[in-house]
Amino acid sequence: MDLIFLTELAINGALTGLLYSLFAIGLVLIYKASSVPNLAQGGLTMLAAYVVLALARDVGMPLWVAIPLAALLMFGLGFGIERVALRRLAGRPVIMILMMTLGLDIFLRGATLAIWGGTSRSVELGVGYDPLLLGDIFISRIHLVGAAVAIALFGAFLVFFRSRTGIKLRAIADDYMASWSVGISVERGVGLSWALASVVAVAAGVIWGEIQGVDQALSLLLLKGLTVAVLGGLDSILGAIIAGIILGIVENVGAEFLDPLVGGGSRELIVAAVLILTVMIRPHGLFGRHDIERV
Repeated sequence: MDLIFLTELAINGALTGLLYSLFAIGLVLIYKASSVPNLAQGGLTMLAAYVVLALARDVGMPLWVAIPLAALLMFGLGFGIERVALRRLAGRPVIMILMMTLGLDIFLRGATLAIWGGTSRSVELGVGYDPLLLGDIFISRIHLVGAAVAIALFGAFLVFFRSRTGIKLRAIADDYMASWSVGISVERGVGLSWALASVVAVAAGVIWGEIQGVDQALSLLLLKGLTVAVLGGLDSILGAIIAGIILGIVENVGAEFLDPLVGGGSRELIVAAVLILTVMIRPHGLFGRHDIERV
């Protein structure tokens, strides 16, 4: 294989992986506060994209107004989810909360289908489809923009989790009862994590809505986001970024070799293999905290 073409595959794969990290960051935010993977992040991302489109096309707002307003609405929705659905499950087994997030994802997919139908729509950001040229290497403009957004969010949340509020969220994830005992509002902390994850869903929904359109398939990208989160460590924002780059490169380069052999469709196979191997070999991920309990 030509070295230039291989480099192009690796660069564009890394950029795609950073777009997967937009899902993973949402998962990490909630896991850091509640120690529960949020299986509804795909549904939230799809809903956020539909909300942006509704504000921009149906209401007629400029996109630069629709996106921040959608982020504000999704921020409120995140708090509402915690208040209505999750607060009642405080102290219950983790599997019950996990099933609640799965049920929420199914509900959001059904609700968006009922309201907006199944026709695919596109978020038009005006980035342009002409690739950038780096020597002889073609780079996707929208992937480059999405990667920049992912890195910016990483920097913002890295600072946030070192702030007083961020430290409280980390304390809540460590021990609910200890947090309550020192006066930390666990409910408010978990609600904030859902609100922030819902804002991240707006960024993911807008970028991916430009790339592949806004429809029910958008929520299925959660599998790749979950793989990134597990590979990087479910409690690590840095892990979400680095694991996204790794998965994107492995997926893009690996598919180029495997697709001719199996007739296509090897991308999903590679992602599933990475997820299974990570859980088997290093279940806490590359950068996740490895807790050892005495039994």
